[in-house]
Amino acid sequence: MFSFGIVECSLHRVKVLLYVNFVLFSVCEAKVQLPQNVIFKAVFAFGDSIVDQGNNNYIKTLVKCNFQPYGKDFMGGMPTGRFSNGKTPPDLIAVELGIKKLIPAYLDPNLKTEDIKSGVSFASGGCGYDPLTATLVAVIPLSRQLTQFIEYTGKLKVLVGEEEANYILKNSLFMVVAGTDDLANSYFTAGIRLKQDINSYTDLMVAEASKFLNELYKLGARKFWILGIPPIGCLPSQRTLAGGHNRMCSQEYNQAAQLANTKFSIAINSLSKKLPQSKLVFIDIYNPLLDLIFNPEKI
Repeated sequence: MFSFGIVECSLHRVKVLLYVNFVLFSVCEAKVQLPQNVIFKAVFAFGDSIVDQGNNNYIKTLVKCNFQPYGKDFMGGMPTGRFSNGKTPPDLIAVELGIKKLIPAYLDPNLKTEDIKSGVSFASGGCGYDPLTATLVAVIPLSRQLTQFIEYTGKLKVLVGEEEANYILKNSLFMVVAGTDDLANSYFTAGIRLKQDINSYTDLMVAEASKFLNELYKLGARKFWILGIPPIGCLPSQRTLAGGHNRMCSQEYNQAAQLANTKFSIAINSLSKKLPQSKLVFIDIYNPLLDLIFNPEKI
């Protein structure tokens, strides 16, 4: 378990670096530009370590990043529980949308009233679409994140009234980021689903993701960004485990990520047509990140 914890921490660390590089690259190339009639009142995040703003600080798990050198480039140079040296994608997106400077963790005991109205993160590092993924490392599964969101909506309605609360939810951005830990940890590293082939396992992931998005929609969410899975075979931890003597990118792992992304894209397009007044956007980060990995001079 201890050795697995080391792999887990390494995986999260590199995942965040890759995602943040991607977001920073995108922001530098073009600022977020919205049509005049599009308004985002808040940003909400669900999923894994990429969007965990510190929720794991408040639960009993080994998957934590509330120690140095995490946070060394953050305000004051102190670790916050973010799986990053600085800001995370929810923070950066909130700034670009003109909402606020930081998205806090929902479990933060110092959560302010204004934060309730403008967005929080329910994400937990180590979580996946597969319920067993969170169980493996004792973190908050998506089902529990959904329960916390229901709890949150009750607080929001007390603060602003039901009509205003519904308006805020309808005009908020919901970021959902998961799947990497399912493949890299549950399937390939721990092997807890190896009785299934990769095709059936990715079907399970997509089914769980679709169910989760449907539940968020029922609770008032309308605008979604769903981030795809990166080239997990090129993560240092996975290159060590499956890259052979020369620690090359694992083609098997990368092909699994591509398979999952293809299925996610199809499922999300289908959901977007079925859910009235919804806007679901699947964001491919696999190809841009693979390009940066093999062409680092572009960073």
